[in-house]
Formats: sequence, structure tokens, C-alpha cells
Amino acid sequence: MAVWRKIKHALDRALEALVAVAMAVLVIDVVWQVFTRYVLRSPSSWTEELATFLMIWVALLGASVGLNRRAHLGIDYLVQKLSPRRRLLTEVLVFTCTGLFSLLALGIGGATLVVRTLELEQISPALGIRMGYVYLALPISGFFLTLYSTQFLVERLTALVRGSAAAAAPSTAREEGE
Repeated sequence: MAVWRKIKHALDRALEALVAVAMAVLVIDVVWQVFTRYVLRSPSSWTEELATFLMIWVALLGASVGLNRRAHLGIDYLVQKLSPRRRLLTEVLVFTCTGLFSLLALGIGGATLVVRTLELEQISPALGIRMGYVYLALPISGFFLTLYSTQFLVERLTALVRGSAAAAAPSTAREEGE
């Protein structure tokens, strides 16, 4: 189990670093776009496309980071009114649906899209990069969302089997010392 935690910790940090770098490049890109448009009066031709591609990566990979940190927005007013056992059952359903969608739509569907787009050799107009590389954000985020959903699903199923009401409240990775 210690090996799994080390691997997961390394993957978590790599994902967070990738999101941070993509966000920093996105900010620099947009600042450059505004500068060239309004100060130099000669808008850059590639900055808008780069910003769009970076936004895709930040949104998809950021969703994975948010799930891992349990920071996604949710309307839990009704769920909080449930008994601890029903709350656990609801969380099992939610993590099952999230994991299946992430695996099938983002993971498998995204990988299929990447392969087909690379085979068709689609190139972005302004940057000249292969669009398959842009779409890689789909299977990568699908992998992480499936990983995190499965981890949380196993935690909830374990709590259900043990009949632990105390386990109904999710702990964060920070609390676990990861």
C-alpha cells in the first residue's frame, strides 16, 4: 500500500504541476495578446488559438485536480439531510457514475479521438501543431478522473461494508498526510 501511495503522490504532484504551468502560460499568452492588440496595434495571429488550447487543458486537467482535492462544487443540501448510510450509498452511486463516464467518454472516447485525429493529420491553422496533441487532454483527464473516482468508490464501499457512519464524511488528501 505504501508503494501505491508514493506512486499516487507522484502522479498528483505531476498533474498539479502540469495544470500550474499551463495556467501560467495561458496568463502570459493572454497578456501578450492584449499587449499586441492594444499597445502595438498589431494583434498576434497565434495567441488566440494557443489560449483556446490551453483553456481546454486547464479545464480538463483542473477538473481532475478538483476531484482529487474534493473541491468540486456540489449541491449537497439534500444529501446532508440523509442518514449516514444513505449518504454513503449516494456517494457510491456518484463515484460509480463519475468513474464510468470518465473511463468511457473521456478515456476510451478521447483516446479514439486522438488516434483518429493523428491519423487524419489535422493541423491547427495558426500554430501548425497536430490537433491530436491538443485532444490528448481528454484521455489524460479521463485517466485521472477514473483513478480518483475509483479510489473514492473503494473508500465508500469499504465504509459501507464496515458499517462505519464516521467514514461518511470524506477526508482530504491533506488530512491523510499525502
